[in-house]
Amino acid sequence: MATTHNVDNKRYRSLIISIALFLSLIGALLAFTFYTSSLLERNTVLIDKTNQVANSAQAVIKDLFDLDSSYGEDTNSPHIQRVLERLEQNTALITSSITAIEQGGEITDVDGKIYDLPKINNNSQTKVAAANEQWLLLEPKIQTYLKDADNIMVDSSDELIQAVEQAKTSSLLINDSLDQLTDEVFINAERQADTIRLIQILGVAAIFAYFLIFVFFFVRRLRDTDAEALAARRETQEIMETVNTGLFLLDKDLNIGQQHSRALNGIIGEDRLAGENFADVLRGRISDKDLRTTRQFIEQLYNPRVKEKLVDSLNPLHKVMLHNASGEESTTSRFLDFKFSRVYEDKDIARILVNVNDVSDAVYLEQRLEKERSQNDMQIEMLTTILNVNPKIINEFISNTKAHIDKMNNILKNPGSSQFELEGKLKAIYREMHSLKGEASALKLHSFTKIASDAEDKLDALQNQGKLSGNNFLPLAVHLDDLLSLSNTIETLGERINQAAPKANNNAKPVMPVKTAPQPSVVQAQVADVATTNINVDGGNEIDLSDESDDEHLSYYQDFAKDIAIRQGKKIQLNGHNLAHINIPERLKQPIKEISIQLLRNAVVHGIESPEARQSAGKSAIGSIDLEMERDSQNLIIALQDDGQGIDYEGIRHKLIADGRFTQEEASQMTHGNLLKTLFTSGFSTKEHADEDGGRGVGLDVIKALVKEHNGKLNVNTELGKMTRFVITLPAA
Repeated sequence: MATTHNVDNKRYRSLIISIALFLSLIGALLAFTFYTSSLLERNTVLIDKTNQVANSAQAVIKDLFDLDSSYGEDTNSPHIQRVLERLEQNTALITSSITAIEQGGEITDVDGKIYDLPKINNNSQTKVAAANEQWLLLEPKIQTYLKDADNIMVDSSDELIQAVEQAKTSSLLINDSLDQLTDEVFINAERQADTIRLIQILGVAAIFAYFLIFVFFFVRRLRDTDAEALAARRETQEIMETVNTGLFLLDKDLNIGQQHSRALNGIIGEDRLAGENFADVLRGRISDKDLRTTRQFIEQLYNPRVKEKLVDSLNPLHKVMLHNASGEESTTSRFLDFKFSRVYEDKDIARILVNVNDVSDAVYLEQRLEKERSQNDMQIEMLTTILNVNPKIINEFISNTKAHIDKMNNILKNPGSSQFELEGKLKAIYREMHSLKGEASALKLHSFTKIASDAEDKLDALQNQGKLSGNNFLPLAVHLDDLLSLSNTIETLGERINQAAPKANNNAKPVMPVKTAPQPSVVQAQVADVATTNINVDGGNEIDLSDESDDEHLSYYQDFAKDIAIRQGKKIQLNGHNLAHINIPERLKQPIKEISIQLLRNAVVHGIESPEARQSAGKSAIGSIDLEMERDSQNLIIALQDDGQGIDYEGIRHKLIADGRFTQEEASQMTHGNLLKTLFTSGFSTKEHADEDGGRGVGLDVIKALVKEHNGKLNVNTELGKMTRFVITLPAA
């Protein structure tokens, strides 16, 4: 860049010197013309003055003769006075003019105009001196006469006669000297004029010749420069037409430069880009947020105080999806990668060079690889679950998943137009999805849990948006298809493992039962002969079993409680009483499993405090949870009790006010029973932020719905800061 500037400076320096020399020649010629014009003007004035002196001398002689012939006439007569006045003026004029001609300098005429007379040469000085000599003989006699000419009391005839006689002699000599002077000055003026004319002709010819040389030289240089520029432009054009990337320049106003690569039109999808505004080209093809960020990003690129490498990491157009002109996401939508670089002139940022590449294939390949990686991870996760969990539980999970999906599909198919019916559909789907997520989380099927959580996010948004319509439920079908696909994948993996198992080992238990006739969606809850099982969960520590059982359903609850405690940063001890001796009716196995999952999650998330909070309250850092089941001739009773913080009724009251469900006056009048009922309302939770384990306000709603569905009873007993106990009674018959 510096070398280019030096070459340009040398080229322009010679041009400036040539133009300055050309102007100097013109200026010198003009100055000479002005000077010679002044000189000619002064010579003209000199000629005029010599003629004026000669004429004045003739006038003086004439006036003297007139006065001599009119002598004796009244001196006060107008004629005499006029002649005397004219004689006096001409006398004074001749005296001053001869002095000015002789010495040179300024002279003022009778009209008051000032003239500058040139200094005459020696030859002219002689002629002026001769005229002046004769005038000095005549002028005193005239002055002597004029002294008393208008005084009638004085006889001035003698003075007049003397002046007349002297005038007869001097006037001829004065006129002759002045005529010679005039001729000489005229000849000198003509000679000077010829010289000036010659110099002007030569000067004009020199200037014209220099102009021709100047034009010829610089036209040739300009032709060479144009040829170089044309060659460079042709090379640039060839490069621009050959490169496969989009190249263009941006100014501060985001205007695209006039030159850009041919590939840019195909990459951007526009026929005309030169001179267009970059923001207008992108508007409607990227999000408004990305467009605003792009403007700010380019502004920072023009900020010299911001380092280019630092701001490059904030590029909002890195692998951005560029939609087609109509704004529809179709096959014409591509991923483009924009790279921005500063272009400097000296130390100033002049332009931004933009390099655009179509990276759609690379992005789609990354997405495909990521999808395949996710699928592989999901299959490994599912395979791990299949290999480590009782195949009967896996089979029951698949059956239950399909049952939940079928139920949600049926809910979606049911007509509903009123707001009340749509809200009922939403709550029912929410409960089914939450139950499905609970079972998936218990089996550590994170892919299931993730899809279910995403669906819950949409359901939660619908629950908070107010007015519902049938179209709001359409996106849920995608999540149901994904969940069904995952359950089919698990089922397929199980079948493949069974097929690959050694057939010689007849005593080996199959990992997954081979599909036969459809089985009911239930879970076998038979447990081993164990009175009490204690689970100590301490963050990421291993499970400590005081009396290990072979029953997979018990470990199912153990692992579930452990995972929740780890995620929530809590320590718990789960006590299972009488689980091994309970005979659960077939129709209640699945609802009891779902209720137990929701009760356990609620106890760990909402009941048990953090270890620090428990120790501050004087409790053990490890929270205690008791899960009990009892059976009599008529009922099956599930009881879960924790020694946590209990139910904070005032906290519920404040949350109802903060959520805008009730006014402060309405909330203050609510009883503890009414406040407790709100905990079982769909969408209400005292947890500030929702996560995988809670905070959406659906778990207790699921319990309430299951109890109601099976004609059961629900009882809650709590003591603030000490305990909470849920007792659920379901008819066994």
